Amino acid sequence: MIVFLASACGLIIEIVAGRLLAPRVGVSLYSWTTVIGVVLAGISVGNYLGGRVADRFPSPTTLGLILLAGAVSSLSVLPLVGVVSYVFDGLSVLPRIVCMTTSLFFLPSLIVGMVTPVVIKLRLRDLARTGNVVGTVYAISTAGGIFGTFITGFVLIQWMGTRQIVLLVALVLALLAMAFGRLWRAKAPAFVSMVLLALLGAFSAYSGALASECTRESNYYCIRVSDAMVDGHKVKILGLDYLLHSYNSLEDPKLLVYGYEKILSDITSYIAQGDPEFRVLFIGGGGYTMPRYLEAVYPDSTLEVIEIDPEVTRVAFEHLGLRPDTSILTYNEDARMVVQKLPAGWYDLVVGDAFHDVAVPYQLTTREFDEQVRALLNDRGFYFSNVVDRLHSGRFLRAYVNTLQQVFPYVRIVSDEARWDSDEQKPYVVVASVRPLSREVLAPATLQSSGNPPVSHFMPEEVFNSWLRSQGSILLTDDYAPVENLMASTFLQSDNKRRAQRHYAAGMALESQGRSSAAVEEYNEAIQLTPELVPAYYARGAVYTSLGQFRRAIEDFNQAIRLDPQNIAAYQMRGTAYVGLGQPRRGVEDLDVALRLDPRAGQTYAQRALLSASLEEDARAWDDFSEAVRLGVEPTALRGQLEQLTKPRLGNQN
Repeated sequence: MIVFLASACGLIIEIVAGRLLAPRVGVSLYSWTTVIGVVLAGISVGNYLGGRVADRFPSPTTLGLILLAGAVSSLSVLPLVGVVSYVFDGLSVLPRIVCMTTSLFFLPSLIVGMVTPVVIKLRLRDLARTGNVVGTVYAISTAGGIFGTFITGFVLIQWMGTRQIVLLVALVLALLAMAFGRLWRAKAPAFVSMVLLALLGAFSAYSGALASECTRESNYYCIRVSDAMVDGHKVKILGLDYLLHSYNSLEDPKLLVYGYEKILSDITSYIAQGDPEFRVLFIGGGGYTMPRYLEAVYPDSTLEVIEIDPEVTRVAFEHLGLRPDTSILTYNEDARMVVQKLPAGWYDLVVGDAFHDVAVPYQLTTREFDEQVRALLNDRGFYFSNVVDRLHSGRFLRAYVNTLQQVFPYVRIVSDEARWDSDEQKPYVVVASVRPLSREVLAPATLQSSGNPPVSHFMPEEVFNSWLRSQGSILLTDDYAPVENLMASTFLQSDNKRRAQRHYAAGMALESQGRSSAAVEEYNEAIQLTPELVPAYYARGAVYTSLGQFRRAIEDFNQAIRLDPQNIAAYQMRGTAYVGLGQPRRGVEDLDVALRLDPRAGQTYAQRALLSASLEEDARAWDDFSEAVRLGVEPTALRGQLEQLTKPRLGNQN
């Protein structure tokens, strides 16, 4: 029983290790390789040291002290996670994964590994039965490890959460020590160990180390939901493990933040023009941002979502604005299982949103899966995929496009900006279809639905052909899909950006709590890690504006505009900062630019109306007032403000 339970505890720690590290370094081939390697190294060294100790001190008390030490070292993981993460935060991703994993999990694995040799020594009474005793004990040890693996993955993580599991492991080892270790024979070391264990438990409870970082833990993710402000909108941020996954406005399901979401909006405008009752299948639900958007904009559409994790779907209902009476149908299974059951030729659009830059489900990248998707689409349908990679040095995007070309006659790469020379890691949209698609085809529908041209920019055909031929083409199949290897360089190179995104998300959360100074510190960290992170400059500038530090704010908005000349929000906020600095004329000039970029921004017209009135340009102010009201701005308060500003010049006129 001692060997069985101790080995189970060792494998439980191994499984939990990956989950404890996930919010800090992600879940990837590298993290699991390191966890398995470090735990095996600890067990190996523990077996050796356990044998030496067993020969020198062969007694149940020795076994009891080892079990007690295992309890202490296991429980120490909880308060040390944050400390170790901070200490190694400056390292690049691979050294950080190795150092964090070794610091946290090598010692507990080593101590648990000492148990089996000591038990063998205590069981061995007859040298003639050595093989039988050793074989039996190691078989029981392996059985315990198997039990620990299955019970953790299938039951404990979702039932208890990782931190409570670590506490459970420490309690089991401590109880084994007290029940079978004859600790009264070594009162001093046993007393010290028990006191240390109690202190660690008390400190973990007091410091919050027992509290999960997750809103909810599932069998797939550490799911986190936090609040933030984006472009003046209150949003909920969904985080899955290491990744900032989606932004969701509870008040306005039509709010889209990511470029690929806006590209999908362009395509659905085009599809809806031909059939308002179009049918969409989403592969990957996440925050349900786009399904909620389509449900609000196209209520006659049929929307289905394949989301492998049922807890993600529950979180979307409870925290992310998915209505209880939603018409969206969800399948909580792996997409490869679901697509085989769906009707052929039924869908107008299949949206692949299950890929990111840390882990890509390889089974959704192969030719065989593409053929299944093609069978689901009607002859007018499109397969839309969001792929994160580097356009030129990355290898996965080329392989993915080449594979799609074996199934679909038309495959295009689309971006929200017309730049094809950059090698920055970013999301690219891949659209596959049986009929051609272009920006010119989309333009009439987007102009009709929103009054604006499409944000979608298609890679020119000659650029596309040259790009695809610039490296050897790989065909991804169910028998050969080296996705992790193809994504390896991108994963390693993008670590700073992911860490910057973490600091940026933390800054937004702090800002929503009114902790402006702390938010600025997080934005500083984000900018230091990724100097081209436009949202961090904008967010920091907005904080400086609210604090009245207008010159600093203008510097940040200048940098945001240099990096992204189409950033409408930066022009708007810089205009506000210029007004605060006593330069309203320059503020109006910035609002002029913002309105050229987005002529349908009613609030910007309202903002310019007030500024024009303060500059005694009354005619322009009232013209802007009329346009703002036409675009949906509530007129009463704005009229009152304008009348207050223009009254001295109006005399008795209304």
